[in-house]
This record gives sequence, C-alpha cells and structure tokens, in this order.
Amino acid sequence: MPEQTEIRTTERAAPPPATSDAAVIRDALGVGIAVGLSGFAFGVTSAGVGLSLLQTCALSLLVFTGASQFALVGALAAGGNPLTAAAGAFFLGARNAFYGLRLSAVLGYRATVKPFAAHWVIDETSAVTLAQPDRRTARLGFTVTGLTLYVLWNLTTLAGALGAEALGDTEAWGLDAAGPAVFLALLAPMLKDTVERIAAGLAVVLVMVTLPLLPTGVPVLVSALAAPAVLVVQGRRGRGTAQEPGAVRTADAAPPARQEGTPGIRPATEEDRA
Repeated sequence: MPEQTEIRTTERAAPPPATSDAAVIRDALGVGIAVGLSGFAFGVTSAGVGLSLLQTCALSLLVFTGASQFALVGALAAGGNPLTAAAGAFFLGARNAFYGLRLSAVLGYRATVKPFAAHWVIDETSAVTLAQPDRRTARLGFTVTGLTLYVLWNLTTLAGALGAEALGDTEAWGLDAAGPAVFLALLAPMLKDTVERIAAGLAVVLVMVTLPLLPTGVPVLVSALAAPAVLVVQGRRGRGTAQEPGAVRTADAAPPARQEGTPGIRPATEEDRA
C-alpha cells in the first residue's frame, strides 16, 4: 500500500503587502504640506498676542509641537498667566514622549541619531511612520514627513509673523482655531474603538465644564484625567464579568490533545471508500 502523506491545514500568515517608496513619499509630502501651511496661522496669532518676531520663530524652531504652540499663545491671548500657559503647553506636548517610546522600536535608530530624530516626533510623523509595513519604509516616511513639515512650518511661521500687521485684528480672522482643527483632524481617525471614543468625549466634557471655572490653561490639564478614569472603569467591569458565577473562561481551556499516531487530514483513498 502506498505511503499516505499527511496534509497540514495550518498555513503561514501572508506577509504584509509591500509599499512602494513613491507611495510613502507621496503620503508623507501630503501630510507635511497640508499641516505645514498652518504655521502661517500660528505666526499671525503669536504676533497678535504680543510676542516678538524672534520669540515667535524660536517657538517653531525649538519647540516644534504645533498644538502646544497654539495652546501657549491661545492662553496668553485669553489673559492667562504665562506660567500657567507654559504648563498647559508642556503637558500637552508630553504626549510626544509616548510616541517616542513606540517609534524608537519601529525606527531602530542608533543612539547618536535618536536625539536629533526626537525633535521630529510629533503627531504627523508618528501617524505616517506607524502606517508603514516595515522599518525601511517607516524610516522613509518619518524622514520625509519630518523634513517637509519642519521646513514649511518654520517658513510659514515667519511669513505669518511678518504679515500680522497687514491682517489687522487676528481675532476677526479666527486663525487661532487652525491649530486645534488640524489636531482634531489627525486624532479623529485614530478613535477606532468604543473605549477611545468615550475617553475623547469625556475629555471634551471636562474642558467645557471647567472652562468658565478654572484659570486659562488648567482645563486642558484636567481633561487629561479622562483617559485613566475610563481605563479604571473598564478594568473594574472586566473583573466583575470574570467573577460572575457560571462564567466560562474559554481562554484557559486547553485544546484537545492529539493522540500519537493520529493521521492528519488527507485525501480519501480506495481503501477508505471500500
């Protein structure tokens, strides 16, 4: 009788589809140019609240976190204390540290390169980098996005600060809303599950409730409590479900042991049909 060959049903997962360099560069340039143009709004707003040309350009060159920069000048424009405004901007920019922890493993740069790359770790570069299937395209997306956005953001900041006087009253143009609008546009597609949407919604409620009660800049800090609050509630609900009587934990159930010598799935032979 001919020897029967076992046919294994377990298949290896298909590798992720390759992404061409042209597609990565196109996406990176699109993000860099679209967001970089809003640096003009920051330059105008910063000059409108009384910051000098040097101070405005230094914020874009050295800080380079658009949402934090807008938070700072927005708080100053509302009459907030400079220290409170700086604290709000600092804690808002602290999210980039968490991006850096993830990007460090993805990009795999040497220790000598990391301090320079860290300056470009922002929302936009993180989004483009993490969308890539491998390290090579991730580095390409990070570099093109960071370079495009950094150069264009600083040029448009300079142009906005120089043109602030020609525009007159900056509040009438509503340019201070450009930064938050861009940030929300980048954040919204990332809210993919219910927990993330609830955390974002709770943060909005906290800001709206505390805005008329607390000094300028503090409501932003209070809204950061939304994420741990939602996670605590979710953890308690998870423990309560696991302790319900009669609950079956399928994850702990061991798969049935395969008997020694049991043949795998194979085509039917003439002997089987007989």
